Amino acid sequence: MSPSATIILTAALLPAVILLIIILIRDKEHPEPAPLLAKGVFYGVLSVFGSFLISFPLISSGLIPSSYDNGIGAVLYAFGAAALPEEASKLFFLWLLLRKNPYFDEYFDGIVYAVCIGLGFAGLENIMYVFQSGDAWAMTAIMRALLAVPAHFFFAVIMGYYFSLVHFGRHSRRNKVLVLLAPVLAHGIYDGILMTLEVTPQVGGFFAVALLLFCNEMRKLCTRHIQSLKAADENQYDKFYTNIH
Repeated sequence: MSPSATIILTAALLPAVILLIIILIRDKEHPEPAPLLAKGVFYGVLSVFGSFLISFPLISSGLIPSSYDNGIGAVLYAFGAAALPEEASKLFFLWLLLRKNPYFDEYFDGIVYAVCIGLGFAGLENIMYVFQSGDAWAMTAIMRALLAVPAHFFFAVIMGYYFSLVHFGRHSRRNKVLVLLAPVLAHGIYDGILMTLEVTPQVGGFFAVALLLFCNEMRKLCTRHIQSLKAADENQYDKFYTNIH
């Protein structure tokens, strides 16, 4: 008996929902308005189509290869057809969401809104991949729940971290560049390893280990970014309460 579309859809969306709940729990002391969070997720869905508007001209013009069959081609495709268009599109929608948002008043908010967009993107992408997998939908859903969706979560945390730093006055050239460059590098390296693994099965074990190690390093980096911005908000509130007393 074939699984229903509802079961497949649930399997595709559940990882993104769980990660979104996790980040919202971290923001429970000063939560953002639900309509704005929902808008962020919707913008994340739109950012999928925005990324196509960037990647298609690059591929059709020949600036980026349309396919790859070796490690170099895989890395070029990973950065040019995936990392740069997707992260640039997400950043545009993050800017659109936050440019006149009066509720963006805490450092950690940048991560919260960026994660909403990142997981909106990941959710739609997951639906497309899982439904296109046919009878292998369950394995696809499991593998993407363990790798792809958390990866988009990590890219979003990195983007939101630097977006908040710039927004709250740390206007160094480095921070401004890293708002886009840092998630593009993380995304490109992740996809580059994964795609190289596809075309070099003879050394697949090496790249599989490299992928797991890189994901673990991203996890640790994002944990530090989250803790850093939470601490910055706590210091901000401590100063406020000290001044009024």
